[in-house]
Amino acid sequence: MKSGYRAYFDIWRADRDLRTVVGSAGSFAATAAFALYNGFLGLKHASLWHGTICVYYMLLSAIRGPIVLSEAKLRRGPFAERKKLRVYRAASWLLLLLNMSLVVPISLMTRMQKPVSMTLIPAIAMAAYTTYKITMASIDLRRRKRTADMLVRLLRTLRFIDAQVSILTLQNTLIMVNTKDGSDGMLPLTALTSGAIFLSIMILSASTLVRGYVRARD
Repeated sequence: MKSGYRAYFDIWRADRDLRTVVGSAGSFAATAAFALYNGFLGLKHASLWHGTICVYYMLLSAIRGPIVLSEAKLRRGPFAERKKLRVYRAASWLLLLLNMSLVVPISLMTRMQKPVSMTLIPAIAMAAYTTYKITMASIDLRRRKRTADMLVRLLRTLRFIDAQVSILTLQNTLIMVNTKDGSDGMLPLTALTSGAIFLSIMILSASTLVRGYVRARD
């Protein structure tokens, strides 16, 4: 029995693509739960922010889930690469459209209209988690080039975009917690940083889509 567990552990340790897929399955569940939580808050408080971020994360889960299932199903078999390419293209289009919808929640955060009900200590804990999240997502993104599996590459891109959205949320939360009702003096800075992150997300989404069509000509 121990030798069997050791064999599975060795496979897990050696196969980075497998770790990405399993980790993405866990992220799918966490993202769906976070979306439902924000949906509840949006209905309870009639909050446009919570409503829009709920829709964003629900759609993100709707993209990530089929990718994970397709990767698990199409790792082997006839015409696997061709089928993966179709999934990759469809998911890339949906991702691009989804990230365009970030305009609404980002504009609300920039104008300090995102409701914040936490104190400084939970905000610091949130900052620590977000730092870990963006660090691991950045490492994972750099590993994209080391795998030929296009769906694994797409999952790593999704993880990095998710982390960037977390940075936007963290920025707004820290400002609101430390200035109570926000400060108009922070508007230029938040507009600049939010715009830069949004531009980064859109460039990454567009390059992902283009890669799907360039891949067909290779």
